[in-house]
Amino acid sequence: MAIDIDKAKERLNAKRTELMELSQISSEARSTVELDQQSVGRLSRMDAMQQQAMAEAMERTRQKDLVRINQAELRLSDGDYGYCIECDSEIPDGRLAIDPMAERCVKCA
Repeated sequence: MAIDIDKAKERLNAKRTELMELSQISSEARSTVELDQQSVGRLSRMDAMQQQAMAEAMERTRQKDLVRINQAELRLSDGDYGYCIECDSEIPDGRLAIDPMAERCVKCA
């Protein structure tokens, strides 16, 4: 099976755009929780801090995925995209459609 380079680039670009949009949308959720005892009760502040921590964790995951996209693009330019980095077998197109940054086949993942 030959990898459709244009389709792979399209998938990677779409994923990058999605991640960057989500990052922009969640920027407010990651901002510092203000200490204002008058308007926010203790439990509400704790909830806000927990939501902030979850938003920060999601942002870290998005940043890791952006690195994975860059690595996938390097594999594309090297001709290694679509091949498992462990066993060198082909990664099925269905797997790449779900995760265009996949670097391992199902068996090695």
